[in-house]
Amino acid sequence: MKIGNKVSVVDEDLSGVITSVNGNIVVFKDEYGFTYQYPKEKLVPKDAEIYENIKIIKKAEPRKTISKKHDKNPLILDLHFENLVKNPHDYDSFERLFLQKEKLIHTISFCRKNHLKKLEIVHGIGDGTLQRMVFDVLESQTGLDFYNKEILHHQSGAVMVEFH
Repeated sequence: MKIGNKVSVVDEDLSGVITSVNGNIVVFKDEYGFTYQYPKEKLVPKDAEIYENIKIIKKAEPRKTISKKHDKNPLILDLHFENLVKNPHDYDSFERLFLQKEKLIHTISFCRKNHLKKLEIVHGIGDGTLQRMVFDVLESQTGLDFYNKEILHHQSGAVMVEFH
């Protein structure tokens, strides 16, 4: 380190030009004219030419694994009967509604057991029987909030459930 060299202080936002060197102690002046004294090991040279020939290697950001609990995408339950059973024509309307209700209650308990925060229930738009059953089940539950997925439409085919 010589008089006239630029230096920066390690772990501080402070730099300046060296005015004198007394053994291990270096005195420098910052851009505002204030003088500072630091030991040599606390200073690093501030020389842009040092870094000119160094190759910059960009590393890929490591992907953070997101647990199911903190996943922003909700679990989706589609209550369309064709998705629940193999032969939908073998059931009458009462059995269909009963199986859909059973699947809904089972999925809500699954979400609670696994600490999931959101559930999207797709009931579709129809005569409203399934939709009424979904709202009845959700109203009977505690520790959750629910609302229509499409807020601007009068009747949507899905309900968002948020667990507390």
